[in-house]
Amino acid sequence: MTGRIVLLGATGYTGDLVLHALLRRGIEPVLAGRHRAAVQALAEQAGGLEFAVADASDTASITVLLSPGDVLITTVGPFERFGYPVAEAAALAGAHYIDSTGEVGFVRELQGRLNGVARTNGSIMLPAFGYDYVPGVLAGALAALEGGTAVRSIDIGYFATGPLWRGLSQGTRTTMRDGVTLPSARRLRGVLVEERTASLVHAFPVRGRRKNAFLVSGTEVLHLPAAFPTVEDVSVYNGWFPALSRAATLLSRFAAVATRVPLGRTLIDASTRPVIGPPGGPDAAERERTRSHVVAVATGPSGPLGEVHLEGPSIYTLTGELIAWAAEQLASGAGRTAGIVGPIEAFGLDGLRDGCTDIGLTPV
Repeated sequence: MTGRIVLLGATGYTGDLVLHALLRRGIEPVLAGRHRAAVQALAEQAGGLEFAVADASDTASITVLLSPGDVLITTVGPFERFGYPVAEAAALAGAHYIDSTGEVGFVRELQGRLNGVARTNGSIMLPAFGYDYVPGVLAGALAALEGGTAVRSIDIGYFATGPLWRGLSQGTRTTMRDGVTLPSARRLRGVLVEERTASLVHAFPVRGRRKNAFLVSGTEVLHLPAAFPTVEDVSVYNGWFPALSRAATLLSRFAAVATRVPLGRTLIDASTRPVIGPPGGPDAAERERTRSHVVAVATGPSGPLGEVHLEGPSIYTLTGELIAWAAEQLASGAGRTAGIVGPIEAFGLDGLRDGCTDIGLTPV
């Protein structure tokens, strides 16, 4: 490798997954965090790694850790609150950047505010490079490739096998709770629009059955049209709990109405309290019990033209492995295009497909 890898947030649940995925690849990252004692203890437990004190809210404290060609990984969220100073530090330093966000609004903000700086300084910046939303980008691209130039629309559904509800992390529970009050981005007739989350329910073929999923945000709406210019419509759906998709629609409708009156806004504001349940997330044994399944359906004027199904490890294992793989690629100089880019722009479709195969995300 030509650049160092700096991991911010290693003491958290997702950061720990990324750390161990890096170590399995023989990569020893520099650990960074706000609390010296916690970061130092983790560095010692991991075999004596280098560590540094840095604050996610202070761009300067992070910039000093970086040199051009280094890779900065951050798992410190919520990203719309803590993410921008970290991303700015990478762009200013000419370092590459990867994060674990699932917040599409944050990705769009980075595109608007840092794309020019990143391009000028040679930074390849990959927000949302985990389960949110690399599998959907890959599945959508393969479906579009299968369908050819007649493809106009791509629908992507995220599903899981096994007892997922018992294996959700605190961060995921928080995102699910808060997400129902936020709009979801779609691409319609070539234009980005925002619609009420869960306002639509779409049925996908999954393992020989039709399963419902409800509308959510996804960076697929940003990246797939860039790779396939004939694609005009892109929508992303979550089907983790197919039987509850209709209930999610009703809940989102209630939330939309509730925010229009003072009492309703008070109730919605109360949802910012911590989610009931333990911190952290599922352990290795629990993650082994669930697998991720993503389906993409490409459609043209005459009907469906391509359908791709990918299956891989647990949503959390997948995130850790994807980030570690991408970091290794960027540190070795394998990235292609500077700026706030998507997985295909960064590595090419063949490179992305090979990387996903390497970590066990494959067509079924």
